[in-house]
Amino acid sequence: MVTNSLLWTTADLDVMPDDGGWKRYEIITGELFVTRAPHIRHQSAAGRIHVCLDNWSDETGIGRSFEVPGIVFTPTDAVIPDVVWVSNERLANGIDQSGHFTIAPELVVEILSAGENNKHRDKSVKLKLYSQHGVQEYWIVNWQLKTLEIYRRTDAQLQIVATLLVGDTLTSPLLPGFSVLLDRLFI
Repeated sequence: MVTNSLLWTTADLDVMPDDGGWKRYEIITGELFVTRAPHIRHQSAAGRIHVCLDNWSDETGIGRSFEVPGIVFTPTDAVIPDVVWVSNERLANGIDQSGHFTIAPELVVEILSAGENNKHRDKSVKLKLYSQHGVQEYWIVNWQLKTLEIYRRTDAQLQIVATLLVGDTLTSPLLPGFSVLLDRLFI
């Protein structure tokens, strides 16, 4: 069996053609992942989560939320999650000159895209990556089923602690006082 020993790096991403934002390029353990612009309901869920986190952040002043930020953990691990929340302390020391995170935000949110490959990437490959790099909480949102899985750091890894359904309220010990009815995240 012959394996492809090519490892993609962030330097390779720098020379990718600009396609006007129709594709998202990510590298995880040197493997290149290319995805299309997401479904409008995917974007809506991400936007609503971002707004809820941003409003809460404005009220508390303890951090910031960002939509589709670049995170460069290593030259062979660079991703673009849908939403992140980061404390002011981490934000102060975790951004490179290009405006990418170089540290793990406390919270990462991925909205599932259709297709088994996309689901596997978010529920397995990215879960492992975020766990290895110190993300404290990871939300996986399924806009089609209107569910939200919560993974929290326990024993040095992210483990599932809850699956929320329509009618449930989303809270987090990471975000004191944050609370949103899950129904508000979906159109």
